[in-house]
Amino acid sequence: MSLTKSIVRAAAFGALFIATHVFAQSDAAGPIATKAGALRFLRDESGMAALIDTQVFDRFDAKRIMHFDETSAAGDAITRMLVRTDTGPILYDFRRNPPLVQRAGQRMTVKRVFWQGEEVVMQSNLGWYGLQRGRLTKLQSSTTIYH
Repeated sequence: MSLTKSIVRAAAFGALFIATHVFAQSDAAGPIATKAGALRFLRDESGMAALIDTQVFDRFDAKRIMHFDETSAAGDAITRMLVRTDTGPILYDFRRNPPLVQRAGQRMTVKRVFWQGEEVVMQSNLGWYGLQRGRLTKLQSSTTIYH
């Protein structure tokens, strides 16, 4: 890779970090206020279960709960959540009830999450990825600014 390309790539990723809104990760198991209702994560015989109020809407394998949350404009409830699981990230969209569940289908450890419109951009141990409408895309360096 030429020096010029390396500089452009470094500048693009630098702009990404400066102009973005990073959401902190949480290990809260619930209850968590969402637009769809009270969310709880419970360990059961098959791994972990995700419940809205008392109804299970998803099951996954994870040693512990770790998630990244997007809150509503009023900040009173979570609208979307990216959950780190043993088989890869899962995106929950709580703007619907039952929540929309989108699996990334790629085992990775998510380190950071950025919400950009309907897309969630994540930094993982495998690089940068975007997840939108259930489709996982490996991101290349660009001048796109995520916030």
